[in-house]
Amino acid sequence: MGHRLLTVLALFGLAACQPDPPQKTVTLSTHQELPATMQGVQAKQLFGAEPKASNQSSSPFGSYAKGCLAGGTELAETGPTWQAMRLSRNRNWGHPVTIDYIKDLSAKAAQQPGWNGLYIGDISQPRGGPMLTGHRSHQLGLDIDIWMRPADTLTLSPTQRENISSISMRRNNGAYVNSSWTKQHHNILKAAASDPRVARIFVFPGAKVQMCEDAKGDRSWLRKIRPWWGHHYHFHVRLNCPEGAEGCVNQDPPPAGDGCDDARKWVQDILFPPPPDPNAPPPKPRRELQMTDLPKQCVNVLQSP
Repeated sequence: MGHRLLTVLALFGLAACQPDPPQKTVTLSTHQELPATMQGVQAKQLFGAEPKASNQSSSPFGSYAKGCLAGGTELAETGPTWQAMRLSRNRNWGHPVTIDYIKDLSAKAAQQPGWNGLYIGDISQPRGGPMLTGHRSHQLGLDIDIWMRPADTLTLSPTQRENISSISMRRNNGAYVNSSWTKQHHNILKAAASDPRVARIFVFPGAKVQMCEDAKGDRSWLRKIRPWWGHHYHFHVRLNCPEGAEGCVNQDPPPAGDGCDDARKWVQDILFPPPPDPNAPPPKPRRELQMTDLPKQCVNVLQSP
């Protein structure tokens, strides 16, 4: 689906829950033997029922939107420079590299005026895999949603973390930033993208264009900032597969260059959307993933104590 059609859908509120850009997938066997308890059950039901990580060495298997996580690490609910939000979701689990990245970035965010750190949204379920609701990615413990709301206090109770909301940064359906956008947001996103562990960061188009206008000096970090629908209450960090993780499939690298012209094209399509294509086929209904869609190691991840 092209940018223009997505723009039309967004204007009618149909694109907010679109998946992240297509992922390269690992070749899987559809003939593997499954335990009887996994046969005919959606993978999200199996992974969503697991309250703890598997007792295995830490390793992601598969791709960001079709995989799982062995030996996940829980992000502490509260740290010196972060708080995990929406604790009832039990999605504050990730690969150890991800947990270290959050600690490092939140410490940098805490140096910004008005910020004591970061509010961390969804990472992954304890064993990764498809989620019961929401994301199609976040399956490897290598994706992180970070709230745009400045973390001015790190003493929120569990109840407050369920009810407080982040703050939208967009104006004109994402063509521009609004008055809540600050230099601190720019600096934190620059720090986030400058880390070599990062593959890309998703944010709404207007934010990317604003950062393109404001960037001084080295602009290489802008290549990792990618425009995508939604992502105005939070930005989405995607890490590269950790070194030595042979079962993990990286997404193709971003195109060469700073990506600013592409982001401006997104903005133009938002401001001046083309008419709907009357010959466009209706979208196909989403097919829920089964265990046979995932790497065979994911069966072991679910069976592990």
